[in-house]
Amino acid sequence: MKLELGNFYVKDIVFGDKTKYENGILTVDKEDCLAFVKRDPHITEADLRIVKPGDMVRLVPVKEAVECRVKVNGDALFPGYTGPLSQAGDGRTHCLKDMSLLAVGSHWGGFQDGLIDMGGEGAKYTYFSKLKNLVLVADTDEEFEKREQQKKNRAIREAVHKLAEYIGSCVKDMEPEEVESYELEPVIRRAPETEKLPSVVYVMQPQSQMEEMGYNDLCYGWDCNHMLPTFMNPNEVLDGAMISGSFMPCSSKWATYDFQNCPVIKRLYKEHGKTLNFLGVIMSNLNVALEQKERSALFVAQIAKSLGADAALVTEEGYGNPDADFTGCIVALEDAGVKTVGLTNECTGRDGKSDPLVSMDEKEDAIVSTGNVSELVELPPMPEVIGELEALARDGLSGGWAGDEILGPSVRPDGSIIMENNAMFCGDQIIGWSTKTVREF
Repeated sequence: MKLELGNFYVKDIVFGDKTKYENGILTVDKEDCLAFVKRDPHITEADLRIVKPGDMVRLVPVKEAVECRVKVNGDALFPGYTGPLSQAGDGRTHCLKDMSLLAVGSHWGGFQDGLIDMGGEGAKYTYFSKLKNLVLVADTDEEFEKREQQKKNRAIREAVHKLAEYIGSCVKDMEPEEVESYELEPVIRRAPETEKLPSVVYVMQPQSQMEEMGYNDLCYGWDCNHMLPTFMNPNEVLDGAMISGSFMPCSSKWATYDFQNCPVIKRLYKEHGKTLNFLGVIMSNLNVALEQKERSALFVAQIAKSLGADAALVTEEGYGNPDADFTGCIVALEDAGVKTVGLTNECTGRDGKSDPLVSMDEKEDAIVSTGNVSELVELPPMPEVIGELEALARDGLSGGWAGDEILGPSVRPDGSIIMENNAMFCGDQIIGWSTKTVREF
């Protein structure tokens, strides 16, 4: 399985009369793209905006981020979701780099939505402030969700996934500026010099806790709540097999953009054949019942041992209840003789003094932390807000609140805000983007 990612580096985004890419400039036909989005009758209003690094703009409630791409052979960008099932991770995919397509609610948000500041002090908290962003701002007629804290956001999310492919099609027949190639030999047919290196497997635990369909991450369009741990070629993850779900406090989420550009996978590829033997990805899940958690941990350990893994890297999407899956998986791997490192954020309370994980074990002796979800973030007013600032306080965003006896409301009369890091869009960057470092006091 060989994946070629043909990259087109976007230097600027502008609106024009035709969607095209030329000399580093992505021109977007705004009216045409909005007409495409509004083919879904549940989209009641929609607009497109452009924001760039350094712009003094605040976006909230942010629901999703996707990289605009197109499969050169005509297959669906997200097989089983935006089109018929096909094999992801093989062939040529063209990608518009250094930008993302964001989905923002124009009127209401929910527990799983977040905030991005493109400029000022808040820009340092999320990777997406470093990208040029085309922003779909939309509302729907899904009135049944409006007062619910948990929202599926079906229409907005599906619209942004399909629009990413629609825009990406402008480079389908062009020659890319750079081609990245990703190919792993079959596990049992590798060069002797590679097989002598430590064998490493990457265990991903995407969000799949919601038993009602429509909230969880998707694998080839299939709700991950239905899954048992599965061995996957890493190319599949990079090439649209995985789609982010709508559930999970926002700083802990993996956006679809993160799956498409997973830094951990790319780094393991870079080291393959040099310092390690990259076996592939075990795509696990996150569960609610203890027996389900134990079952998944056993499956992960068995697959890792069957592959001949010497070591594993385990990462979870979320915190709290998923910590039990995270811990159980690491313990099962260690018990199977697989040396394991964990990658996660932690929930240590606003004062930083609480236990970092809900569930811990002495065998978890190598954990990389990407930050505290409960850390308080205070930001000044922003000259422009895209979306609706009040959603942060009103609609149950995991890091916002309508009122607090000590701190007051998250959104103050002057437009300044105080919130938990929880509400920063993909703020803890657990997928591997994080630039946070430890400070000693």
